[in-house]
Amino acid sequence: MNKELFGVFGGSETFERFRSRDEFDEVLSGPSLTVAIRDPGLDYPGWSATYADETGCCVIWGEAYVPGDEQNAARWLLDRYDANGLDALDALNGSYLAVLDIDGETPFVATDLVRSRECFYTDDPGPLVFGTDAAEVGRTIPGPSLDRNGILEFLHMGLALGEKTWIDELSRLPIDSRLTPHGVDSLSRFVYRPADPDAFDYVDELASRLERALRRRSSNPGPKGLLLSAGYDSRIVLSQVDDIDHCYTVGSPEAQEVQGAKRVANQYGATHTAFQPDERYLLADEFKVQYSQGIKESLHIHHAGYTDELTDEVETMYHGLLCDTFFRGHFTAQDGVDVLGTWVPFQRLDPDPDPVAVFLDKYGYSREQSIELTERTGIDNDPERFVEEAVAAEFAANRSRADCIQNALTCCGIANQPSVPFHNHLADQFFAPFLATDRELLEWHLRTPPRLRTTETFLQACKQLDDDILRHRPPDRPHDGMLLNEVEGFVRRKTPLLTSFEPPWPDRRTLFEQHGFNDRLLGDYENIHPIAPRHKLRVADLQTWLDSWDAVASDTIPWLQSPPRIMS
Repeated sequence: MNKELFGVFGGSETFERFRSRDEFDEVLSGPSLTVAIRDPGLDYPGWSATYADETGCCVIWGEAYVPGDEQNAARWLLDRYDANGLDALDALNGSYLAVLDIDGETPFVATDLVRSRECFYTDDPGPLVFGTDAAEVGRTIPGPSLDRNGILEFLHMGLALGEKTWIDELSRLPIDSRLTPHGVDSLSRFVYRPADPDAFDYVDELASRLERALRRRSSNPGPKGLLLSAGYDSRIVLSQVDDIDHCYTVGSPEAQEVQGAKRVANQYGATHTAFQPDERYLLADEFKVQYSQGIKESLHIHHAGYTDELTDEVETMYHGLLCDTFFRGHFTAQDGVDVLGTWVPFQRLDPDPDPVAVFLDKYGYSREQSIELTERTGIDNDPERFVEEAVAAEFAANRSRADCIQNALTCCGIANQPSVPFHNHLADQFFAPFLATDRELLEWHLRTPPRLRTTETFLQACKQLDDDILRHRPPDRPHDGMLLNEVEGFVRRKTPLLTSFEPPWPDRRTLFEQHGFNDRLLGDYENIHPIAPRHKLRVADLQTWLDSWDAVASDTIPWLQSPPRIMS
């Protein structure tokens, strides 16, 4: 990867057992740890920073903003920690990892509030090693073994839950936590605390916080671009950041989604490029799969195949990832009714949702496809029972951060957000501001009741910033109300001669067949060629990532071959 943080709890000699100093831009040693960083944006205001003095050292990796005029976030945190201790982390704003080692204090690596940047670690056996590249941390393990549960969760749902990876000895920090020489501590920054509605206007607060968050992220180097959909989330960035010159959408130029995005780009005076969804859209090669980090699907990095074209034109790339999660209730459970096989939501939340059912619907789980996968391989488990137990355990692990069931659903969804590889790739190739992780916006999320974290609230706030934001509506959402949009979509699907709303993404099955991916990606697994493309891509991700660092070759997974079954 272009950017990396890697460290050990120990001195320079311990560090050099695993890595060369020449691989990094800077290596810092404190009283108890040694940490190295490689980042072309090092010391650019708002981005990665390092600082050391006679008391210790600090490294910030990623995107970080601090109060006041201080330009070096690492220096700010080292100074502030002396006065405020762990409370200093409360004011650190952005998408980051923070490493701090001060004489007389417990050294640690801390996530941001929502674990938007992964920290992988291992201490089995030997020194405690940590870093941002799962494969590089994994290479320090003398005899790695496969984590059966992590792999099966991924194959069935598209992600490994909680702290798991595909390697038994390799873990990752959970949401809102820190790693110390003694273990993992949970922090209390990301906890739902409802605001007093008489003192907190939810729309006004969201609008003002959006404005400040976008202003914080408006000064970045080089030409600026935006990955733009025809939906709601990315257009507010285009509306408020003045010098975005280029917008990009993956899809056929004739598709409704692409045409809608082009109209939005034209509205704000930006050029628009549509990338044809050819083999590059689905190809799970080593370059793309590295950003899945052995935990999630590379499918979410739908722009990775077009990296060369993107880097030729822009240095900073904006996106609207996770705005639907934090501001529009993606993981809240709506009440509704099934009408002829179509779910029609009501304008209210489900008073008694089933957490397992909610997550299996939100994640990439298909009961039929999982059963077929187990029947065509040596995977010897009941997929439905397995995923239900896994999801229930992960929901329980995050329950204490929420005051009600709907907030608990959202908290668990945020802790296990499947689409973060999308940002992983962008952050490694560009300056990639992550709007949804702004500290003020996260505070809004934590203080606003789930019934008001809706598209309607978000759009009202956006209209305060730009009353022309909806000049061009998303093609599948021509109305203000969610129910009206659902009804029109239903009528269009069921009525002859009416054109249905097109899905926003290209058809995976067609692309899989057109480009011969069965043989190119899964030549050794003819037994699974008939299953759905998404599940085949998961197998391709798994074997490509494991093969890429040679420690555990994918051919050591006999249970992906045809039966007989070998696991119990």
